[in-house]
Amino acid sequence: MDKNTAEKLYKAFYMKVFSYVMTLARDRNDAEEITQETFFRAISTEKSFKGESESFTWLCAIAKNIFIDEKRRSAREDDEPSEELPDNDRGIEQQLSDKAMSLKIHSILHQLEEPYKEVFQLRVFGELSFAEIGSIFGKTETWARVTYHRARLKIKERMDET
Repeated sequence: MDKNTAEKLYKAFYMKVFSYVMTLARDRNDAEEITQETFFRAISTEKSFKGESESFTWLCAIAKNIFIDEKRRSAREDDEPSEELPDNDRGIEQQLSDKAMSLKIHSILHQLEEPYKEVFQLRVFGELSFAEIGSIFGKTETWARVTYHRARLKIKERMDET
């Protein structure tokens, strides 16, 4: 698409596409980003507009697909456990600096079943990334994250018991 055509398309339809995206996203910042991405894709794509539908319809279809892709990506990120669990107490890693608490944690850790014990040790003491831990076990990074967080929960539960 040549520069002149792209500029005309942008000027003619920006506000209409933005308004459409606002009805989908219900957030101004998201709508602005999606609208910008829509025009970027429309202008930069090697497949140019074929004229089989109205320009506005074509742009809205692109915007809708981008919106759906963003929602899917966001949902996947929400399903993955975060690097650190929110915790109002001091984190287990911080408690290791306290010698008495450290002995207690090491005692609990010694009794912890595998693979929780090893994953926790590799993460905290070995300072390995979740990807590295997953590769050691021949598993995925997500598996390593989940196993580590389950180990943390088990340690915390056992600490609360004593």
